[in-house]
Amino acid sequence: MLDDRYSLAFRLYPYARSTEQDGDAPARHPVVVLGGGPVGIATALDLGLQGVPVVVLDDHEGVGQGSRAICFAKRTLEICDRLGAGEEMLEAGVVWNLGKVFHAERKVFEFNLLPEAGHRFPAFINLQQPHFERLLVERVRAAQAAGAPIEIRGRNRVDAVDVHEDHVLLDVMTPEGPYRIAADWVIGADGAGSPLRKRMGLDFEGRVFKDSFLIADIRMNAEFPTERWFWFEPPFKSSGASCLLHKQPEGIWRVDFQIGWDVDREEELKEENIRARLDAMLGADVDYEIVWSSIYTFQCRRMKRFRHGRVLFAGDAAHQVSPFGARGANSGIQDADNLGWKLGLVVQGKAPERLLDTYCAERCHGADENILNSTRSTDFITPKSAVSHLFRNAVLDLARDHAFARPFVNSGRLSVPCVYDDGPLNGPDALPGGPARTRPGAPCPDAPVGEGYLLGRLGGGFTLLTLDADAPDQVEADGIVASRLALSAADDPSGALAERYLGAAGAAVYLIRPDQHVAARWAAFDAGAVETALCHACGKE
Repeated sequence: MLDDRYSLAFRLYPYARSTEQDGDAPARHPVVVLGGGPVGIATALDLGLQGVPVVVLDDHEGVGQGSRAICFAKRTLEICDRLGAGEEMLEAGVVWNLGKVFHAERKVFEFNLLPEAGHRFPAFINLQQPHFERLLVERVRAAQAAGAPIEIRGRNRVDAVDVHEDHVLLDVMTPEGPYRIAADWVIGADGAGSPLRKRMGLDFEGRVFKDSFLIADIRMNAEFPTERWFWFEPPFKSSGASCLLHKQPEGIWRVDFQIGWDVDREEELKEENIRARLDAMLGADVDYEIVWSSIYTFQCRRMKRFRHGRVLFAGDAAHQVSPFGARGANSGIQDADNLGWKLGLVVQGKAPERLLDTYCAERCHGADENILNSTRSTDFITPKSAVSHLFRNAVLDLARDHAFARPFVNSGRLSVPCVYDDGPLNGPDALPGGPARTRPGAPCPDAPVGEGYLLGRLGGGFTLLTLDADAPDQVEADGIVASRLALSAADDPSGALAERYLGAAGAAVYLIRPDQHVAARWAAFDAGAVETALCHACGKE
């Protein structure tokens, strides 16, 4: 069910004939991305900003129907800010940090996802996926105007793929007929149903949970605050076994109803039946308009490997998790964040191809972490036996009055950035007393620095962050440069920087990757140690 004003796809990249369609031989590109969703566009943008030519092929002409993903996490906003679109997304979205959990008519407890100060971005914004995609494409247009070699081709559908040792051939269909192109590297970001994955004979491993959830986006004026509200066994009639409510921009609200496995989906999606559930929840006197609806099931699955020779998979094409926890789109953007700089170095001849194997290792680790948390959420939300149901409700009863029980309540562990503990690119942790949150493999937490914030000053390459420590302005190792960002106590009036990066240490030197993850850290600068860690972080050792 779709409201025309809400569902019409933004024609962000309408079909235009390419000169390559008239060529006798396939044109060859360094990188071709399949899929114009958030992950595909973010990856292309990252590569283009590095000067790597990239072509995006999408079988549509813009963003799709319905809001789909709506919760974008702090780390996603930080990544988008590095790409130049974070501020626009923050302005467009609905900011929220607070969540509330209910059992029947009682509030069990509430939680703040970002209780500490000193961060540029909030824990989450709610922003419909079409708007998120539009803002990314607008950033691509600005980058193109500045010379970034990015091309997006709408209504270019890939119908066949032929993978060779050193390139990939793609048969592409357009409204004006077929043509063929070649790519040194192909990124499959073409969604959960990935035609590329299927054509290569690849599949997912994991679980599909036997339950159904009705999702509806409605336009209404309501008194609900800008918070995440989740009900276990909600008191309103015909609501299902659980219910979730979120506010979005433009007066749109997202409602999820758990409706069970053995349901007639066609019947459930009839407007009168959706309205019966909404009326029971909101009250018959509340005026609203249904603008989009769908039914989904929980799936916690991933490909065994994300790299297959010259083809790499990212986002939903590589892994799927249940939507409770907002881990789908957010983990996909982390895929793009991890893959972009690595593929950029490989294409430019600055790093060996084996660096791309670390994309698979690190992001498979991230997918496993998401699947584990998502599976636990699903098992708590949808008990599979009378005993587990009894245990779940006992935990909810305890959590109302006892703080110790609240960590066991799982209405969807919300997305947090992955830490690549024991990651293949991690260097030494030689900072005695250093905080655990900034150990090698961890994403850099933000902190106020002077009149701005730390993450905004890290740049797009390797950074040598020094805190009250001496070091040269640049360190170079085998063609890779790390530029120094020198900070001191004078730059840290709030004390947040010292708390997050020094801990009990008096000074520190951090090597930070282009994706703002810590590669290594020391108590003082040592040229040989830094150069070795820099080479190691590029897969050269």
